[in-house]
Amino acid sequence: MRHSSSVSRGQTSTKWLRTLFVAACLFSLDGAVPSSARAQNLRSQLGTVSQSVAGTTIDVVYRRPVARGRALFGALVPWGQVWTPSADSAARITLSAPVEINGSKLAAGSYSIWAIPDSISWTMIFSSVAAVFHRSYPDGHDVLRVRATPARGEHVETLMFAFPVADGDSTRLELRWGTTVVPLTIRATVR
Repeated sequence: MRHSSSVSRGQTSTKWLRTLFVAACLFSLDGAVPSSARAQNLRSQLGTVSQSVAGTTIDVVYRRPVARGRALFGALVPWGQVWTPSADSAARITLSAPVEINGSKLAAGSYSIWAIPDSISWTMIFSSVAAVFHRSYPDGHDVLRVRATPARGEHVETLMFAFPVADGDSTRLELRWGTTVVPLTIRATVR
């Protein structure tokens, strides 16, 4: 009897050690899982939009938060505070050539996009720190600030950027979330 009893304890002990070993291996592999695989599990999905105008390519990359019935501007996103129209990481714009945004010059390059929302006028900020966490505004690195007048539009549940209008040398980039539409006119300066 003792022998079979000790075998049972030994088997239990071995099973426990195996389980512990497998758990430790899986835990240590978490860092080995590609970030793209982990990103698929984020609630705010990756969004990209691109537009070519007069030989200039404009790319916007961002994470798409969802309204989920929440009050957005003036509530979830407070008036008068710096915010990025993205989640998990700041929205990023990449320009293949110099442009003018709402009449102000911006050199070719990559920039993070930030905003100071207000019910009447928004300040849109382009920062030279392109890759940054969405809650870490890189103060002191602004390259350009422009004003934009928000408009009311149809409800958009998931934040989006869009280029609804493109012409020979210009386009309009819109930030849309909830019923808010923030337009930016982008003009190619190299023709």
